[in-house]
Amino acid sequence: MLTASVWRGKSPLLYFGIGLFAGAVVVAVIAAVVGGIAQSVMPGILRWTLLGAIAAVILAREFGLVSFRIPENRRLVPESVTSRGPEVGGFQFGFEMGTGMRTYSPSALPHLLLIAILLVVPFIGALCLAFGFAVGRWIMAAGSVGYDEDGTWSLLWARYARQLVAAMAVVVVIMGVIGLM
Repeated sequence: MLTASVWRGKSPLLYFGIGLFAGAVVVAVIAAVVGGIAQSVMPGILRWTLLGAIAAVILAREFGLVSFRIPENRRLVPESVTSRGPEVGGFQFGFEMGTGMRTYSPSALPHLLLIAILLVVPFIGALCLAFGFAVGRWIMAAGSVGYDEDGTWSLLWARYARQLVAAMAVVVVIMGVIGLM
């Protein structure tokens, strides 16, 4: 999964990152516009209560207390993307991952960010969340580049996924609280 040819080398990784950021910004802008409408018609207490309830369920999932499937598009990189070359292919795959159009998702945290944008986050905050999401996804790709295509990276991820996802959940909550201060 993380060792596809669009991930190898510095140039594809750079273009992948640019694509991730572009895709995440598109989603954040759309969500912020729709969220702005929702935020203007829903009382604040209702929006915050709804966000709190959803966050509690998602965090319970991240810590393994409950189990449920999250919406995700379970498709990998098709040959049509990789045949476009490392730069264009890397950008396209990054863009698609940034929008959520093509990705496996080990965590529901991106869904929580999207819901937060829709319910309470102002426009500039939505752009900051898009940047954070893109950086988080890019770090995963950058980390895998140093591994061979023998599956070692995927095995390491499988071994530590639950702890990493739970740690990231804590970071998301802490950053969210700091952002609201």
